Amino acid sequence: MNEVHHTTERFLFEDLRGKKLEVDFDGGEVSSDAGVLFLREVERRMRLLDRVAKILHDRRHSGYTRPSLLDMLRQRVFQIACGYEDADTLRQDPALKMACERLPDGEPPASQPTLSRLENAVSRTDLYRIAEVLAEAFIESYRTPPVGVVLDIDDTEDITHGHQQMALFNAFFDESCYLPIHIYEGKSGKLVTTVLRPGKRPSGAQIVTILKRVVRKIRNAWPEVGILLRADAHYTAPEVIEFCQTENLRYALGLTPNAVLRRKAASLVEDADRSYRRERQPVRLFGEFLYKAGSWEEDSRVVVKAEHNALGPNLRFVVTNLECRSRRVVYETIYSDRGRMELMIKDHKTHLLSDRTSCHRFEANQFRLFLYSMAYVLLHALRRRHLQGTTWARAQFDTIRLQVLKIGARVRQLRTRIKVHLPTSYPWQSEWAKVWASCRGSP
Repeated sequence: MNEVHHTTERFLFEDLRGKKLEVDFDGGEVSSDAGVLFLREVERRMRLLDRVAKILHDRRHSGYTRPSLLDMLRQRVFQIACGYEDADTLRQDPALKMACERLPDGEPPASQPTLSRLENAVSRTDLYRIAEVLAEAFIESYRTPPVGVVLDIDDTEDITHGHQQMALFNAFFDESCYLPIHIYEGKSGKLVTTVLRPGKRPSGAQIVTILKRVVRKIRNAWPEVGILLRADAHYTAPEVIEFCQTENLRYALGLTPNAVLRRKAASLVEDADRSYRRERQPVRLFGEFLYKAGSWEEDSRVVVKAEHNALGPNLRFVVTNLECRSRRVVYETIYSDRGRMELMIKDHKTHLLSDRTSCHRFEANQFRLFLYSMAYVLLHALRRRHLQGTTWARAQFDTIRLQVLKIGARVRQLRTRIKVHLPTSYPWQSEWAKVWASCRGSP
């Protein structure tokens, strides 16, 4: 469809205090997302997109490759960070052009068909290499090897609407979907990897296959690092526990209640019930015991939480090989802290719209998920490195987008310089100046 231009048309609104109110599209080079220049600064230091472009196999004819792979990756990832999930929505914006290393009055970046061809040309080998680059970017985000890292792993539903390959009906969600697996470092929120999967719960062997690659990558870089794995109950498969024991990983994994577990916890549940009936105040008690499922190699420590409040009893189990004496610490401080991962997935899925996996080919949808993951890495690095000391130090990605990236600006290209005029009415000018100083002063 041809784009409609209204540069000569006037739009009249109700008069304002006796004056006619006219609106037109003749404002010249004006950007709606001038803050994207901050992402350009972050990416120039991380070289994340540059490394991804170098490992992708460009199958195009060398005589017809005007937008390079790096150009297209920049365009796509920067637009995702700014809230535009469609491939070429922002291509005419002068600030996006500059973020993609183009002059503001020059040619726009790639069109929708060109970007679609890129997504559908990616091979499984390319995807494996991109996953390697994301893991390397996670490792390089530490200036010195950490003493320990926490790997939080979980999946989230990605509802499909169409004929995407390997999308399956999931009875729990009552939808056809994918169930991509996300892995983050639990203390910092840094993304490790994202893996697109069919819409069914992964088996223990499939989980271990993913964990093996991640742990091997981390251990190759930091041989002495301690690793703690945290996950919900449906990741507590015998293969996962055996893998943790073999690889010397600490773990705190949810455990689905069964008759044996309930019987072992019965006395603790009775104590919590009696205390609640007597005091009429919420009660939370902790206990532990050794437990061995039929498929496990040996007994394992299980921490149990027996809670009773106005909503009734609440019983939870966590299997762990941590040697911490305090059962409360194991449950409340170590295991329950994995709830922060919901915020990380929210930034990735809700604020970056990473569930827009609408391509037919499964490989193309995995590539899309990686594009959203690259946008997550850049925005997380912006927040962690350059928004500290500002009002956005702990902000969600949607807040950062609305208040830092989406700034209207007039752009003028002169002979020897480019001038970007931000609004005089912008309410966070002093905070913006701090971010600029941090970006320009970073090594």
